[in-house]
Amino acid sequence: MGNKTSCCVSGSPQVTRKNSVRVNNHQPIPKKEESISNLQHISEREPDDWTSDPSLHPTAGPLFMERSKAAIQGGLERRRSQSHLSRDGTLKKSNSCSTIYVDDSTVSQPNLKSTIKCVTLAIYYHVKNRTSSRVIDIFDERTHPLTRDPVPADYERHNPEHRHIYKFVRTLFSAAQLTAECAIITLVYLERLLTYAELDLTPVTWRRVVLGAILLASKVWDDQAVWNVDYCQILRDITVEDMNELERHFLEFLQFNINIPSSVYAKYYFDLRTLAEANELNFPCEPLTKEKATKLEAMSRMCEDKITSDGLQIGLKRSNSMDNVNVSRRSIAILS
Repeated sequence: MGNKTSCCVSGSPQVTRKNSVRVNNHQPIPKKEESISNLQHISEREPDDWTSDPSLHPTAGPLFMERSKAAIQGGLERRRSQSHLSRDGTLKKSNSCSTIYVDDSTVSQPNLKSTIKCVTLAIYYHVKNRTSSRVIDIFDERTHPLTRDPVPADYERHNPEHRHIYKFVRTLFSAAQLTAECAIITLVYLERLLTYAELDLTPVTWRRVVLGAILLASKVWDDQAVWNVDYCQILRDITVEDMNELERHFLEFLQFNINIPSSVYAKYYFDLRTLAEANELNFPCEPLTKEKATKLEAMSRMCEDKITSDGLQIGLKRSNSMDNVNVSRRSIAILS
């Protein structure tokens, strides 16, 4: 009795595993809709320690803030003491006036010159306060020079000055006509590279690392990206093949993760302003004129319309302290 086998076969489909169906004893057919929906996007494949990565997590402090911590604390304390004391050491009294001073830099439209100065200052502190001298060949100017002039033997012993870093970055941004937002993204990619590759900027690597970050940021951010051959017109002694290799290695070290959350971008912007204030690199302020106020009001209204059209108004709360004031203006401009 135990050796009997059944010859009855059911004609209905038999479910053998999740997301697949066996039809009349044929091979399993996966459900394409469910398999595609379960595929995770590359920007969502976050590492286990992403909460400590400043280029991904909005609350993790940027690396340049840690490298320049002592300079920032000293600069802010010095500015506080100078703002309360006059030359003879007595307390100063602030005068109220009807003139409002604002700078033309906002998180959505930063000032180009000031932003580049802040970004290059962050790079300066990366090189100055580095904790290691590990060098990767593709970023080493001794094996991949940017000019025909030979690299001095003691090149790695002398840290670049801030003005030299600023001149290098400013030249690239001016020639390629890049924006201030691209400078902030450049710094994010640079710090992501330092985190993923576990290295620091050194006198022999900072220029090629910065060049690779600018190259990638310009392609990700700008609609009309600058080609690699265009950078060869700016740096005439570098070849297209070298630029291609630099870009490929940079992407591989980033694990092809070029996603930048808006919260991370905003964090870097405001931390750069803190760094600028501590080093007396203030953004230029000018009296608020009627024309500038109208422009700011138009920008604010345009952002409000975009928020409403995108359906992102849920959870936003505006201040209504001026709602009962009888003014002729149609809306309140938000100054930053």
